[in-house]
Amino acid sequence: MYPRQQKRWHVYPTAEDFEIRVVRGILRMAWEAIAVRGTFCIVLAGGKTPEPIYRRLAAARAEAEWSKWQVYWGDEFCLPADDPGRNSAVARSVWLDDSPIPAAQVHPIPGELGHQRGAELYAEVVAGVEEFDLVLLGLGTDGHTAALFPGRDWGADPDSPDVLAVTDAPGASAERVSLSASRLSRSREVIFLATGFGKFSAVQRWRCGEPLPAAAITPACGVDICVTLEAFDFA
Repeated sequence: MYPRQQKRWHVYPTAEDFEIRVVRGILRMAWEAIAVRGTFCIVLAGGKTPEPIYRRLAAARAEAEWSKWQVYWGDEFCLPADDPGRNSAVARSVWLDDSPIPAAQVHPIPGELGHQRGAELYAEVVAGVEEFDLVLLGLGTDGHTAALFPGRDWGADPDSPDVLAVTDAPGASAERVSLSASRLSRSREVIFLATGFGKFSAVQRWRCGEPLPAAAITPACGVDICVTLEAFDFA
């Protein structure tokens, strides 16, 4: 059984409030990490929720020491490298492809090589990172995060592999590559992002202690869960 998760809820009245506060937090963490360790290692989330966050980061060109950033992803679909359905596609198109972050410091998951080979190669990539500085994660309507789904192996045990080859994900793309819960938990900061009424049920189940995949992310520092009001409180 994984350790008890420490949760800090942050509820924002509007989507704009949510975006501004999250981006400020990311930039602050980046400056702090670079000041202490000389680099900032961030894991990005896929899905639609973080897109406005990435757009705001793209607009903040003068507000970060981008040359010191190292960018990773939490999970990826096993689709061709240029497929717009990949998790990396949004962040690349709205931010990274035109950012000052050196291309060699952007580390997409090679899902195009298939779930097994992609997992093997990405395990080698993340092996050089003892702890991520920040992990961004989404929350699915079923409580999943990254490609860790209810009823599947989340890789939550301490001896679990860092990267999982997923073969039975719901939806059209059953094959994915995902960082395991234990690897995602090895981070100095973890922020979950959830917006909109569609996430209300999953948020309530999580608040009530249901053992959702999102609850298996248990860094020593606890997790910060940033939500918009309609995802948190049905008024």
